[in-house]
Amino acid sequence: MKTYSNTVGFLYSHRGAALFRRLWFNAAPPPLISRSSKAMAPGLYSDIGKRTRDLLYKDYQTDHKFTVTTYSSTGVAITASGTKKSDLIFGEIQSVIKNNNITFDVKAKSDSNVTTTVTVDEFTVPGLKTIFSFVVPDQRSGKIELQYLHAYTGVNASIGLTANPVVNLSSVVGTKTFAVGADVAYDTASGNFTKYNAGFSVINADLIAALNLNNKGDSLSASYYHLVSPLSNTAVGAEFTHNFPTNENTLTFGTQHALDPLTLVKARFNSYGKASALIQHEWRPKSFLTISGEVDTKAIEKSSKVGLALVLKP
Repeated sequence: MKTYSNTVGFLYSHRGAALFRRLWFNAAPPPLISRSSKAMAPGLYSDIGKRTRDLLYKDYQTDHKFTVTTYSSTGVAITASGTKKSDLIFGEIQSVIKNNNITFDVKAKSDSNVTTTVTVDEFTVPGLKTIFSFVVPDQRSGKIELQYLHAYTGVNASIGLTANPVVNLSSVVGTKTFAVGADVAYDTASGNFTKYNAGFSVINADLIAALNLNNKGDSLSASYYHLVSPLSNTAVGAEFTHNFPTNENTLTFGTQHALDPLTLVKARFNSYGKASALIQHEWRPKSFLTISGEVDTKAIEKSSKVGLALVLKP
């Protein structure tokens, strides 16, 4: 108790505050480009434009969600969550077991569906990940997926375990500063391509730009992410989407800023007049409290939406 009191007193003292400022504002900024060999790869197709999507959409919600995770003595991670949407409440229980490079993930939902996923990392080949998943009671849900990351390419392939499966294939080639890729899905039952997308991204020290052609060429999206200040995690981003069949344009832009090492604020606004904001506080390691809100500026008379998320981890 005496040590704790001395520590708290030091943090609130002049010397402690000065040390805190030096550690916080002089810390090395987190680079957009990692030096690790695996991170130097262009990643998977889903990584194209991901930083902008996370800035504009991640953690925004208008529901109420509570999540708690605990660990057993044998290392099993058990996560229980409940989400309130309007007048409905949805529950979920997830168990994760890791044994060396094999991970077993079993997730049970309140709609009586049980999803089982088995992941084998670095299976026989460095950079190769094998994923097998199925949902009970859906007998047609079985799927096997392969992910391969290399210094200059990333490949993701999956096939359904049915008589006439859907085959998905995506690939990215490039370097840590440039990537171009495509994503296709082929239905062997109908003999048609159900999905074909393409995209590319350019990355430098503080800027990411991406261009995606989605929905079988029906929509074109351009996104932009700029890390303004690594010290305070301040960033701005925007996404512009044009729909060719309807000739409709959508523009969304947003920003984020760290008030301190544990508190993050975000805001966004789109061309439909909807404004959203959130504040997220990490009140203990890996435990977050997030409060978000949304208001329609073109219909102020309507009540605003407020979301709450609480994540507890030991």
